Amino acid sequence: MYYKSISYMISHIFLMLFMYLFIMRRYSKTRTACICFSSFLVLTLTDCLKLNIFEDSSSCYVVVTVFQIVVTQLTGIFISRNRDSKVLFIGLSASSYVIAGSVSTAILFVWTKNIIVSIIGGLFVHVVILTVLCVRIRDIVLSYQERESIHGQWELCLIPVFFYCSFSFLAFFPYTLDENPRNIAGVIFFIITMIISYVVALRYLKSESERAETYWKNVFIESYVRELEKQYHLLEQTEKNLKIMQHDMHHYSGMINSLLDQGEYDEIRKLAEYIKSVADENKVVKYCHNLTVNSILSHMVEKAYSLGVTVQLEAVVAKELPFSDYEFAAVVANLLENAISHVSRFERKDKRVQVNIHCADGRVLIHMQNEYEQEIMLDGETGLPRRAAGEGHGLGMQSVQAFSEKIGGNLGCYCEGGIFHIMLFAKI
Repeated sequence: MYYKSISYMISHIFLMLFMYLFIMRRYSKTRTACICFSSFLVLTLTDCLKLNIFEDSSSCYVVVTVFQIVVTQLTGIFISRNRDSKVLFIGLSASSYVIAGSVSTAILFVWTKNIIVSIIGGLFVHVVILTVLCVRIRDIVLSYQERESIHGQWELCLIPVFFYCSFSFLAFFPYTLDENPRNIAGVIFFIITMIISYVVALRYLKSESERAETYWKNVFIESYVRELEKQYHLLEQTEKNLKIMQHDMHHYSGMINSLLDQGEYDEIRKLAEYIKSVADENKVVKYCHNLTVNSILSHMVEKAYSLGVTVQLEAVVAKELPFSDYEFAAVVANLLENAISHVSRFERKDKRVQVNIHCADGRVLIHMQNEYEQEIMLDGETGLPRRAAGEGHGLGMQSVQAFSEKIGGNLGCYCEGGIFHIMLFAKI
């Protein structure tokens, strides 16, 4: 009786350790540890029901086990930052790895018939498995949870579920390894297969997500290069026009002197207005000091103008940024494009988007405002606008959210007085 209780208790300890180490935490280390310890106490106390008080009741064993599974998975989801299918996959995987350690304890007991040796041996196997996983796949697992390009893959959760069920049927139900030791060799190879399968599968997911991210970065860089080419040709044309204007200035000066002698002041005003209009047409617009961001803003303002949208823009962006200029410019472009696209569908003439960007003095602030006519649906989990245009849409917002998490920022939105606000703020 005590042998089983101690074995289960050790399994629960390593189960919570796995949760603590392999899940991106929502709370502080201390609070997360307290939550995991509380779950450990619940699991240990409920073990008394199925192992000690109602040890002969199969129905009690099944009900309590299901309850413990629910408690375990809810613990992982509760302490996680993201709370999605990826976290459930990690929680279910933790159960599979821990049951592998428990099976090792049972195998040692069958071989040695010594409780102390089997418990110490099982503890050693638990430590080895957790250590190997920390060294080999912990970084991959944490990176997997952070990647926005991987989402909604609920089918991955079937892998640990089937591993767990297979272990249970091979080692515990309906016959334990004590009663059917012929399954020991199969169980050992199954443990090895599971570890290798996880390493290979997670490495494949990592390579695929990196490939997808590289693709989208290349798409953005190509777009940015094309934008720089446009700016370059624009500057070339502007320089040409200014040279022509400079060459013609002595003619304009002579015309003005002649008109002054004739007292034709109205004609002088018309000529002055013409010169001003030519200068305005060839003026290079500089929204901020950062070349990359300025290029994107120029493109987006030009696009808004073509759609009949007025952009009220205030931008303070330092020349050198503490993160990638391309990523920040992509965030600005995504948010501004969403706002422009939304208001461009209005039938009225007055279509406005208000933009405030500040990225200097150790802080980042992006604040976009635009009117809306139809109700904006917000995602219950992220609090961000939900896209209903089908698969493949909403990737821009995912990119913004990923950037916000990367720099430790806060991203949120709200509707007030018919105005939709979305803000990203971070201290650098």
